[in-house]
Amino acid sequence: MVDLSVDIAGLTLKNPVMPASGTFSEELAEVFDIECLGAHVTKTITRGFRDGNPTPRVCEVGGSMLNSIGIPSKGVAAFLEKVVPFYRDYETPLVVSISGNTADEFAALCAEVSVEGVAAIEVNISCPNIEEDGKAFAIRPSSTYEVMRKLRRATRLPLWAKLTPNTGETPEVARAAEEGGADALVVANTLLAMAIDIRTRRPKLGNLMGGLSGPSLKPIALRMAYQCAKATGIPVIGCGGIATAEDVVEFLIAGATAVQVGTATFINPTAMLTIIADLERYLEREGIASVRDLIGTVIDGEQKAGVVFMEAAP
Repeated sequence: MVDLSVDIAGLTLKNPVMPASGTFSEELAEVFDIECLGAHVTKTITRGFRDGNPTPRVCEVGGSMLNSIGIPSKGVAAFLEKVVPFYRDYETPLVVSISGNTADEFAALCAEVSVEGVAAIEVNISCPNIEEDGKAFAIRPSSTYEVMRKLRRATRLPLWAKLTPNTGETPEVARAAEEGGADALVVANTLLAMAIDIRTRRPKLGNLMGGLSGPSLKPIALRMAYQCAKATGIPVIGCGGIATAEDVVEFLIAGATAVQVGTATFINPTAMLTIIADLERYLEREGIASVRDLIGTVIDGEQKAGVVFMEAAP
């Protein structure tokens, strides 16, 4: 038997596999035993009711997915009344994903969802900040720090900051999130992209642009996970294009402690179960006692140089 358990800032998960926000709901409990997952991550909620973006909201692009859902939400009151009680029947930790238009709105919502039954809060700071002309909080270190600082004051629960690939300052943003009070980093959200129907000459999404997820995002998310693990001292949760146990192992070696699975679940609703079973078989086959032994074991340039030097020494 191998040990699949991991620790995310004091929160123990039975295995490192969980859903990405927006790709998981209570209805999946009718398809498989969701108690098998490392954590349950809700779809992102907002304080008030939100319709979401115009249709069409999803399209396929080169084997990956482009979406512009727009975070439809029934509001925090409905969420606390109906969704949180559902997950109290499970021992698996519940992680609530939240979104806000301003830092103060984020903090207020964070406080409201800090209730019994919620184990951690994933803060989607990849969403637009209306106080910064619509730029995502996590694009800049300064806005990342400010929103995380206010969120940290609003709750005692662990905070997972979900970062965006739409920035050229990944290590700096990661450090700012940590300094602002993040207990873990989710790396990463979708990449801003676009697709056009050449017959109609219209964008394939009703909102013109959307977020790219699936296999095309994986190399970018993997690079970010590696950078964030190197830049900070808090756990990294890899997210982006993960569809197999091999993908999970790759993220763990890069430095991630756990992973989230999104697009793969749309293709196969039981994909996460297959990934967990295959991950256990991989560890057994390789003679690895604990999945934790994989974390951060990538042989990068510095380590490789050290090995060569040691082998050459008398």
